[in-house]
Amino acid sequence: MTTAEPQTALQGYYAMHAKIYDATRWSFLFGREHILQRIAGIANPKRILEVGCGTGRNLLSLRRLFPLAEITGVDLSSDMLQVAQQKVRNVTLVQQSYDTPVSGDFDLVLCSYALTMFNPGWEKAIQTAAQDLRPQGLMGVVDFSHTQSATFRRWMGVNHVRMEGQLWPQLRTEFATLVDIRRPAYAGLWHYGMFIGQKK
Repeated sequence: MTTAEPQTALQGYYAMHAKIYDATRWSFLFGREHILQRIAGIANPKRILEVGCGTGRNLLSLRRLFPLAEITGVDLSSDMLQVAQQKVRNVTLVQQSYDTPVSGDFDLVLCSYALTMFNPGWEKAIQTAAQDLRPQGLMGVVDFSHTQSATFRRWMGVNHVRMEGQLWPQLRTEFATLVDIRRPAYAGLWHYGMFIGQKK
């Protein structure tokens, strides 16, 4: 399978889901506000990049928390970016896969429920984030972590999500760890994780 094939599949997936994304994801994309509050307690970033910004929900929160920041969102899906464009102002939106740095000059790179969908490509995205950060810049990740249920793991795979706890070891390798926690969802059916690290 080429890299282009899963990207095309994701674009098709989000073409169908873009209009209902915000109305449905609140029930299982946990920790999105919490990680932003944790980041705000650590730093006041001036230049922010959100990878996999989707419909712009986090961009709105970032704008409220950091009103003077220069904010950029990057996403593979033009359909999701069209929704974001209507929702949030004063941000830069870029359509591309995240395998090359956007500018290499950010104080914060945020990945919210994006990396587990980059299959293949999550390792490269983490490395690219490190390249996109200024010295001492922060990497923030909130995402699915793992599940003990083989049935649920397969179902999430159908929805392009890999849930094998694969993100956290590489994040700890690439960044100096400030926050690294897992929390259960739905009585432990799955766990999600939050990570904040500083560029080494």
